[in-house]
Parts: sequence; C-alpha cells; structure tokens
Amino acid sequence: MTTVWLVVALVGLATVAIKASGPVLAADRRLPGPLGRVVDLLAPAVLAALVATQAFGDGKAVVIDERAAGIAVAGVAVALRAPILVVVAAAAATTALLRL
Repeated sequence: MTTVWLVVALVGLATVAIKASGPVLAADRRLPGPLGRVVDLLAPAVLAALVATQAFGDGKAVVIDERAAGIAVAGVAVALRAPILVVVAAAAATTALLRL
C-alpha cells in the first residue's frame, strides 16, 4: 500500500473516531444554550462557505462569471418559494445558457 493510501485510511479512521466520540462522551447531556445555538449555525455556515468558494473562486482569485448569475436566479427562486427541483433546474439552465 502506498503512503498516500495509508494516509487516506488513517484520516478516515480518525474521522470516524471523532464523529463517534461525540455521542459516546455526551450521552444524554445537552450543550449550554449559547453553545447549542452556535453549533446549530455551523452547518449552514460551512455550506455557505463551500458554495461561495466553488461559485466565486478559481483557485487563485475571485471570479464573477456565469455561475454568479445561476446563484442569483436560484436565490430569486428560493425567495419565491419554488420547489428545490425548480430552483436547481433554473440555476443550471441560467448558467448553461449564459455559457453558450
């Protein structure tokens, strides 16, 4: 096994161990109020960061291109309470049409 695969396996095992330790150590205890609210906001913040880096980054710089228009259309569709399938289709169609 190469060094790369060994590192991948070790990181995978460490990830599983870390994720399993939370329920095991916390058991039935609840987080304090302010900390619980912060933890609730972590997943949306990480998702927003991932979307922003994929939509507006090319690895070295900030880029505003067709993807930004697709995200804008998706935002409007979400604001209009469109179903998620419609939101994704509208964003993809807008991006694809502008790339033509």
